[in-house]
Amino acid sequence: MSVNPAPSTDEERLAQLGYQQELHRRLSGFSNFAVSFSIISILAGAITSYGIAMTAGGPIAITLGWLFVGIMVTFVALAMAEVCSAYPTAGALYWWAAALAKRNKAAWAWFVGWFNFLGEVAVTAAIDFGAAITTAAFLSLTFDMEVTKASTFLIFLVIIVVHGLLNTFGVNLVRLLSDVSAWWHLVGVAVIVVLLTVLPDQHKPISDVFFEVHNATGFTFAGASVYAVLIGLLMAQYTYTGYDASAHVAEETHDAAKAAPRGIVMSVVVSVIAGFVLLFAITWSIQDYEAERTTALGLPPAQIFIDAAGHNAGTFLVFICMVAQWFCGMASVTANSRMSYAFSRDGALPGSRIWKQVNPRTGTPTNSIWLCVTLSTIIVLPSLWNTTAYLAATSIAVIGLYIAYVAPVFLRRRNPDFQPGPWNLGKWSAPVGWIAIVWVVIICILFVLPTASPITATTFNYTIVAVAVVVGAATIWWFASARHWFTGPRQNLIEKAAHGEQTMPTE
Repeated sequence: MSVNPAPSTDEERLAQLGYQQELHRRLSGFSNFAVSFSIISILAGAITSYGIAMTAGGPIAITLGWLFVGIMVTFVALAMAEVCSAYPTAGALYWWAAALAKRNKAAWAWFVGWFNFLGEVAVTAAIDFGAAITTAAFLSLTFDMEVTKASTFLIFLVIIVVHGLLNTFGVNLVRLLSDVSAWWHLVGVAVIVVLLTVLPDQHKPISDVFFEVHNATGFTFAGASVYAVLIGLLMAQYTYTGYDASAHVAEETHDAAKAAPRGIVMSVVVSVIAGFVLLFAITWSIQDYEAERTTALGLPPAQIFIDAAGHNAGTFLVFICMVAQWFCGMASVTANSRMSYAFSRDGALPGSRIWKQVNPRTGTPTNSIWLCVTLSTIIVLPSLWNTTAYLAATSIAVIGLYIAYVAPVFLRRRNPDFQPGPWNLGKWSAPVGWIAIVWVVIICILFVLPTASPITATTFNYTIVAVAVVVGAATIWWFASARHWFTGPRQNLIEKAAHGEQTMPTE
């Protein structure tokens, strides 16, 4: 890849894109990386969704599946990063789509924005619900608390409200906690790996760690094991989400045209490596596969820790994961609220006038923060009745986010006039971009397929329903109303120059 000199300061570049600096620019390149790395959170996604791959695929889906998906996701991250360097703005994905589309710019921005919004809300819901599952397991191990659907939901409520409050206090606190989070993840993984190497009396054979297949999905047709392994890739693909956060906080990052794309790519690359080491250590330490997969704790890795390292050491490892997941959810609310703020700034959300407001004291979009908290809570509500809610939330997050991730990449490939930013892929841009596009098409098909047999009301994969509802609603709204007034990203410098006169409705 090549690096060209930046043409201007961050504020001047933002002005070239049509926006006045409103958010406080306080994040360093490391802090930008830390936000995305914290949302990917190998100690969150890979731990809370580990049971998905234990059921569908087994060790081969967990270890080799992680590496394979990680390589494919790196292509997506590289392709996204190149576009981010050219357009370092909080709107990110939908803004890029509008800038790159040759025709129907507003429609591209509208649909990419809604996919991004759906994915952001779903991933925040899935992260904090996963954190609640882990916290419930920790409380069960330390205080003998019974793990129930109701208790897990109450813990989720506490976690997501705390994350809303922390984000409300300002970007300085977010920066500090994100920096701490990055180091907590790296040191935490090292501690877990060392203890799981030293403490267990026995380990699984290395060949089983990489090649053993388990299929507890209920499917028995010819090739069902291969199907199970493919479904199990959801564990890795779900974990590798949220790195668009580096783009969403670009307007709060110094040297954003270089630091934001680096944050996107490095958060994925570091996660691939550290996550593989972590997952190898956990899978290598499995003592009783079926008992740990179906543990009453509701979190297979927690049972693996206890069985392999003993009660006290195992509980300590669960604590490391629990804290990491709290950090992860906090960073997810940060990214989610910035995307909502930017989308509202352009008049695309109902009530945009409310959600686009920035608190002048903290420099944060307070109203957007609580909008995201509320919507994520609504997504998790079905968990009180349906045990597959978490699986559905992860699938919705993956599909919603990855469609939004790759749409600007597709448009960039079809736009010969694209002017690369200071961080770009040079001659590798085309092959990297097309590999990313093909991979996202594959996973969008894969993760709406049935995940368990027999297919009943409780085992049905509701992902397709949720995605269809959002796409349907966005489509109806577009043709019925939005196409008449939504013109894509609205540049606040132009609006301010017009003394606040509105050329279109804000709601």
